[in-house]
Amino acid sequence: MADNRGMTERKPPGVTFESWVDKQIRTAQERGDFDDLPGAGKPLPGAGAPLDDQWWVKDYIRREGLSGDALLPTPLQLHKEVERLPEEVRDLATEQAVRDVAADLNRRIVEHLRAPTGPQVAIGPVNVDEVVASWRAGRPEPVHQPAPAPNDPAPRKTPWWQRFRR
Repeated sequence: MADNRGMTERKPPGVTFESWVDKQIRTAQERGDFDDLPGAGKPLPGAGAPLDDQWWVKDYIRREGLSGDALLPTPLQLHKEVERLPEEVRDLATEQAVRDVAADLNRRIVEHLRAPTGPQVAIGPVNVDEVVASWRAGRPEPVHQPAPAPNDPAPRKTPWWQRFRR
């Protein structure tokens, strides 16, 4: 690992910063501090691409694995959530879980409608019953076991002492 000798030295009086920095770089190169750095000999990412005003935000979002939806104004975020709701509830196991997700989304929509911010986007609460009906329609029918006929007597258990007689 490279040492930081050049980092702690002070600039001598009478020497310009440019010549002092150049000397520090040259000395580090001679010591091999810049050898075997990651990405050595490879082109810079995005070199030659047009520079976007928000490049640093987009790069941060990409690096952190975040969704760009977090940057949208609240009404647009809610609108996207309404569009994705059927897909979001598709794999939920119970009707109550579907109702809870839809109710939480409706709660946030009503909060926004009480104190709107951002651009005016027409948005209203979702119909929970329609969401549940759509969820049911996308699920396979449960397989029902036939119930025993009411006239059939229940099978008799063998008394424990007779189980050993064979």
